[in-house]
Amino acid sequence: MELLVNDLSIGGQFPDIPSFRAAISRVMNMRTIARQFGRELHCHRNLTHAQVTRDLAMPQAIQRLEQAEKNALMQWLTRLGPFWDDVRMHGPDDYLECAEQVVTDTAIGEASFRCLHGTDYHLVSLTPSSWENSPLSVWWRCAGGDDLNVEVANHISLEDLEAALRLAPEPIESWEQLARVSRARFPNLIFATDSFEPLRGLPFSPGVVHRIIERIDVLERLQCCFDENGERTPEGHRLYQEHFTGNKAWFSDSSDTEMNEFRSELTFKHPEIEGETLFCTMHGKVKTPQIRIHFSWPVRADTPLYVVYVGPKITKR
Repeated sequence: MELLVNDLSIGGQFPDIPSFRAAISRVMNMRTIARQFGRELHCHRNLTHAQVTRDLAMPQAIQRLEQAEKNALMQWLTRLGPFWDDVRMHGPDDYLECAEQVVTDTAIGEASFRCLHGTDYHLVSLTPSSWENSPLSVWWRCAGGDDLNVEVANHISLEDLEAALRLAPEPIESWEQLARVSRARFPNLIFATDSFEPLRGLPFSPGVVHRIIERIDVLERLQCCFDENGERTPEGHRLYQEHFTGNKAWFSDSSDTEMNEFRSELTFKHPEIEGETLFCTMHGKVKTPQIRIHFSWPVRADTPLYVVYVGPKITKR
């Protein structure tokens, strides 16, 4: 469960500083309770430029707060974050709509896009605002008219958020836990016994865990996207086009040069057949740090999908 503060819920609607202080204090308390559950409340870097009242933008409004409030808010918005726009998934060309309003490049757009791609994202909104209902129904207007709809939970009170946090799965806090959770969460994939071993010794990073899970989730869904004739379904074709093609693809094949130079390193023990090996050049990519997820290819209805390696990039020169 990931949390984003809804930047559209602050847009000059506050009549005065006391009403803004009450609203932002609620959000800061919600951030505190989220952190007690091992979560972070992500914000956008441009939130520091939001309009608070008709006459005051965020920097001027913050200056009217008490010193302790001012320091805590400035640290969150300018230094600590985390900032969801640093690792955003949706692009400026993804047309996302909510309540007849374009929400591309906003937290609503990002949260809905992540939800559409299998990740549990929620929103936290300031009150009063125009965004007090939950869930928010968001449409992704796709080329060809194949629009997709998703509902995103939107929290406006501490009690509501805490209840959701209590129901959410425990956050992953180690590489060993990542391995256990992955095997349980993705039953249609077959993981090699030592597939996560290469992560040992690397500094643990919740952000990297999140991106690894996102990519493995795509493999899980792709493995299930076949009809009764063994043909890939429309959803399977969409997943392939979105994540395996283009400059920002999450998955790609190794180059011919890499296949030749690193043939031994890219050859793995078969997870189920003793004495046999798999040459797995297809991989999922995490950019920072360079983590790779190697798996068998192609994905077929009658063949298991094996995940054989999760760890640092193998083909480094």
